[in-house]
Amino acid sequence: MLERTVQIGSTHGLHARPAKLFSQAATAAGMPVTITKTGGKTANAASILGVISLGINHGDEVTLAAEGDKAEAVLDKLTELLLTDHDA
Repeated sequence: MLERTVQIGSTHGLHARPAKLFSQAATAAGMPVTITKTGGKTANAASILGVISLGINHGDEVTLAAEGDKAEAVLDKLTELLLTDHDA
């Protein structure tokens, strides 16, 4: 299982729009991906409600985990989404 820790770039955190983009990308990955808020809970990255329920704000660190043949490419794409300020 590969893991990657990322700091959230969106000015207002993972609210509905960035969470939707992130969850859609996680679903499209075709493999299980989890997101864990540092010091907090873990959620299925493909679940928009699960992601929003973590209460992730700008600057928070999260850890992504994926397992599979293309896990590194999946984590690269998801990391890019989390680093992007979707509120700009």
